[in-house]
Amino acid sequence: MKTRFYILLSLKTLQGFETYGQYFLGEDRKVANTLFDELQGNRTLADDHLLHIDLMETVDELPTKIKTISCTINQLAENTKLIARETFKQKNLKAYDE
Repeated sequence: MKTRFYILLSLKTLQGFETYGQYFLGEDRKVANTLFDELQGNRTLADDHLLHIDLMETVDELPTKIKTISCTINQLAENTKLIARETFKQKNLKAYDE
């Protein structure tokens, strides 16, 4: 069984929440959880929260939502920078380990 972790970005529309972005985090549960826990946002969801970030796990092609936060547009910008920075570090450090 192959397990993969990723982050889904979604926004509320008249039809419900629609995904508009995705970040692949790799296969390490600890790394994925640590990164997600560093993201800014509200862990308590409400109907008026328009932007959601979900930590997802896929095992043998079956996706499961692990955690969700809501955030403002400014928090989303900071979260995007954090995800990019951490992904850059992981990819480059992995290259030195090989």
